Parts: sequence; C-alpha cells; structure tokens
Amino acid sequence: MGIIRLPSIISSVKQFHKLQSVVTRNQISDVPKGHFAVYVGETEKKKRYVVPIAYLNHTSFQELLQKAEEEFGFQHSMGGLTLPCNEDAFFHVTSRLNNSL
Repeated sequence: MGIIRLPSIISSVKQFHKLQSVVTRNQISDVPKGHFAVYVGETEKKKRYVVPIAYLNHTSFQELLQKAEEEFGFQHSMGGLTLPCNEDAFFHVTSRLNNSL
C-alpha cells in the first residue's frame, strides 16, 4: 500500500484548474476586457454584438435591459444576455451612446 501525499495532489489539482481556466478563456472569450456580449433580434436567429460596459450606466440601455428582464427573466435561451428589440432600435440606442462616450 502506497502513501498518498494529499498536499501534492491538491497542488496538482489547483494547477490543472488554472491551466483549464486559461485554455477555456482563450478558446471561448472573444470579448475584450471592458465589454460584454448581447444577442439582438426579435426572431429565432439573433445576432451577437459586443458592447462596452459603459453602456450599463445609461438610461436608454438600462431600458433595454429592463425589457429583457420582463420578457426573459434570467433564463436566456442563447446562454447570454438577449435584448428583445429589433436591430434598428438597438443601433439607434447604441449610436446615441457612442456619441456620448
């Protein structure tokens, strides 16, 4: 019967999780720091956009988020934040926000 070294096993597990985290981030995350992804559209086929976190401070974007909460709650079929508006409305809000940043 061999001796199991618990500290070395724990250390190995921690190193594995660090490596797995880095690999996962590099494979999945194409969202730059300071931004987040949203899905926009009223049909089944929604488009994905990456927007600055600064949008969260603006009333017009908060209104879109409130509509999303009313329609979807916190369960989003796309696995991300889904905004229930057409692309034209989204572009109108984001273009105004871009001009104010």
